[in-house]
Order: sequence, then structure tokens, then C-alpha cells
Amino acid sequence: MSRNYVRALGAVGLAAALLGMTACQDSGGGDTATAAKCGGKIAIFGAFTGANAGLVLPSLNGAKLAVKQFTAANPDCKVTLQEYDTQGNAEQATPIANQVAQDQSFNAVIGGHFSGETKATMKTYEAAGLVMVSPSATAAELTTLGSKNFFRVVGNDNTQGDAAVTYIKNTLKGTKVFVIDDGQPYGVGIINRIKAGLGSTVVGSDKVQTDQTNFDATISKIKSAGPDIISFGGYTNEAAPFLKQARAAGITAKFLGFDGLYDPGFAKGAGKAAEGAIVTCPCLPADKAGGTFAADYQKEFGVAPGSYGAEGYDGATIILDAYKAGKTSRADILAFVKSYDKPGVSKYLKFDENGDVDKSKVVVWSYDVVGEGFKPREEIKLS
Repeated sequence: MSRNYVRALGAVGLAAALLGMTACQDSGGGDTATAAKCGGKIAIFGAFTGANAGLVLPSLNGAKLAVKQFTAANPDCKVTLQEYDTQGNAEQATPIANQVAQDQSFNAVIGGHFSGETKATMKTYEAAGLVMVSPSATAAELTTLGSKNFFRVVGNDNTQGDAAVTYIKNTLKGTKVFVIDDGQPYGVGIINRIKAGLGSTVVGSDKVQTDQTNFDATISKIKSAGPDIISFGGYTNEAAPFLKQARAAGITAKFLGFDGLYDPGFAKGAGKAAEGAIVTCPCLPADKAGGTFAADYQKEFGVAPGSYGAEGYDGATIILDAYKAGKTSRADILAFVKSYDKPGVSKYLKFDENGDVDKSKVVVWSYDVVGEGFKPREEIKLS
């Protein structure tokens, strides 16, 4: 998953700040870190404010919850989670990456959350030896670029795209599909996968621009093509006004988006036009997450986990497990993550040689837009 303006929000108040590594003694409890040393400083970056923040905040909150629970169980293991708000913008994420990479007090990174900002910063973090664990950057190309430091706990867009193709064919019974992307790595990648899978069923296509507000040209093309399904690869900021304008223009084709729209802001922004819209996401419904995660999240934040809440929790937990195992250097934490092999709350977490989570453990669900929220529709079975 991309946007503007940076704000370093500072260390999370869940644990005392510690710029170096700290001593940590085992107190005998099963959840207490047993290593002679543990702890460190984690940078987490993404769209924490702005038009697309609703997609990312559940992941941030999931990471915060994991840190809070870990430090409560391991009071001598000091962890700092420092937030950097990029609004998903690659240009804004780049100077943050330079800052974090040069600051030796950081020994791990959670992010990016959008694919564009992730791609823009991978080389910087890799050169610094910093591991990146992403909860939600799904563009397939990210794990084809040869990076040795990037891992993600979510399935990539080839998997989600293939699932969406199956869904369009078998469930929605689409015969004429019009596709739209936003020109960004995430949107282009997933729509290209849809095009490849549907072939001649795709009767038209168009691109929209970041921050575009008038969609008359695209709507005209859709009317000419006469599709029964519109598939949109992109984010809330453009998708919500597009759908609103399309419905106002009399277009009644079913609307199918992807995880970039699994955001309360999409339903709110599109209003009544969002009724009947469907999104897919390689993320679990809240009640399907493992352990007590959903209940713990609800208690902590007063709402059910949204998009990628469980994945944000898992991304943080992997790094926290490295601390618990006594890994404090950038190199040791990177090696620990690379060999990680353990159940998480979103899925079983084990990475292939490219940093992708085990494909056999990835699930893709469809969701109906209901009011300003999302109702799980059904799991899309992967072949």
C-alpha cells in the first residue's frame, strides 16, 4: 500500500525510552525474557493521518498492543516504539528512512504499510542492516527486488489478485469487467494481475491520478464499455469520490475493490454510493484471529480490530520475540526474523527466501461495505 507530510510522533508511552540495549533478567515466569540482554528501539512508519489513515491505524494499534503486553510481561526488557507519520507518501518516507538508518539506537523497523513508501526505502534500510517487517505492503514486486532485509506477514497481491479473479468468475459471475488503477505500485500490480487472469473479460481500463477529484473522463469510458463489474486498484482518497460520481452518473455495475479500500474512510467518503460495494483483503475477520487478540484489542482501543490489526500485532511480535531471545544487534535481529517459524494471531509465520510469508498460510476474504464498516462475506479459497 502511498501519501504527504511527515510527523514524527515520538516514542510510545507504553515503555520507558531506552536508546541502547538494556540488561534483562529472567524472573522465572514463562513469558519473561530469559536472555542476558534484551530490548531496543523500533521505528514504525506509515499513513497515520490523512485520507488513507483508516487503513493503517489498526495495524499501528496492533503493534502498540503487542509492545504493551510484552513490556508488562517483561518489565526489565525496555522497548521503545517510535512512530513516523508519512501519510503513505514515498517522498516523505525517504528522509525518515535516512534518519532512522543513521541512528544506531534503532535496531528494527515495522513498515512500510503502503507499497510505494516501502519500495522507496528498502535499499536505505538494507544498507544499514535494519530488518523491515511489513504488516500490509502487498505489491508483489517488493519481494522480487532482491532485498535481504524485507519481510511481510501478509500475502502479496499476486495471491490476492488470483483470488479476486476466481471470485469475479465464480461468485460475481462477471462477464464484462472494467478495471482502474491509480498508477502506484500497489494499484498497478493488482490490476495487472486481474487483467492477466480475466483476459478478454476485461472490456476497458483507465488510470486515475493521486488526489484527482473529477472523474468525468473515466466515467465516460465506463459508460461506453458497459461493464457489469468495475474493479478499482488504489486507495480511499480517489476511490470514494470516484464511486460517488459514478453512481450519480447512473452507473450501476458492481464495484469490487481490494485491501487498499478496507478503510472506514472509504465507506464514509462514498456515502450511499458504497452500498453494495465489495472489497477483498488478505486479512482475517476480527473474530478469526488467534488467541485472545480480538478481545484484547477491543478492550484496549474500544473498537474491534480493523484492517491488518492482527498483522500489525504479528509484525511487532516477531521483533519482540527476537528481543526475548537476546537478539539486540541489527544483524542478529535480521537473522532471527529470517528464520522465524511460529504461529501468529493472523496466520502461521514463516518466510520464504524472498521474504514472503508462507503462501499456504495466506487467506483472502471478501467483505461487504455496510454503513461505515465492513461485514465479512466469505473466504475466497485459493487453489
